[in-house]
Amino acid sequence: MAAGERDDKIRLGGMALLNGVLVHGPNAWACAVRTPSGELKVAAEYKTLRANQVRSPLLRGPARFAEMFALLPAIRRRVPEARLPFQRAQVLGSMVVSALAVRAVRGSTRLTPLARELVSGLLSAVPATLALRGSELAAYHGAEHISIGSYEHGSPRQREHERCGSHMLGPLLVSSAIGGALASRAPVNLRGPARLVAQLGALAATTEIFGWMVRHPDHRLAQALSRPGHELQHRFATAEPTPDQLEVAEAALAACLELERTADGADPN
Repeated sequence: MAAGERDDKIRLGGMALLNGVLVHGPNAWACAVRTPSGELKVAAEYKTLRANQVRSPLLRGPARFAEMFALLPAIRRRVPEARLPFQRAQVLGSMVVSALAVRAVRGSTRLTPLARELVSGLLSAVPATLALRGSELAAYHGAEHISIGSYEHGSPRQREHERCGSHMLGPLLVSSAIGGALASRAPVNLRGPARLVAQLGALAATTEIFGWMVRHPDHRLAQALSRPGHELQHRFATAEPTPDQLEVAEAALAACLELERTADGADPN
């Protein structure tokens, strides 16, 4: 547990939007956005899919990703003004180019299977990097970290957070590369299912490794695995938010905590 963090703090996650912030906890989510007219709009609901109820190490990782994707339709329904990170034309174009490049790399005979998978993983991260650059996304990402981190530690925090999903980049690249290399040895007719199983296994492994990294932040291996994500977060993924952007993040945090405390049987006030 990080210094200053209290045992009764609710474990929260989040996601920056192009015009706002999503904050989610074990039972609920809240989204706050700034509309083009300058209005602050907030919506919150309880989750229909709750990954924290999944106990199997093999299923925890995929369940958490499924939970996040399950929130997107609810967000669009409740907050149609919300602009998701991958809605920018530049990012959509880079996804197409990245997919073509990954296909070319995997068809190469000059690289070893492990090298092909590592290069493919790096190429697959390009659209996410582009999504984080430009516009207001990086600043809202910083606002998300400041609001959640300050709540967790009970004191003002900086725009970088020790549990940012970017820290999963290192473990995901390694586990995906190993799984993909093993899947490439399967018979041709089974290679597709083998890759799917390998990716699910990589998600499961990444989630468990990331949990270990959070619990052992001073371990050399944890620091090495978190380095790619730390550099991504420091150099591209976050920026200093404006007071208006912080207000949006704080509104999402407050709305999520209100539902979480109600779910726990506490007085939301």
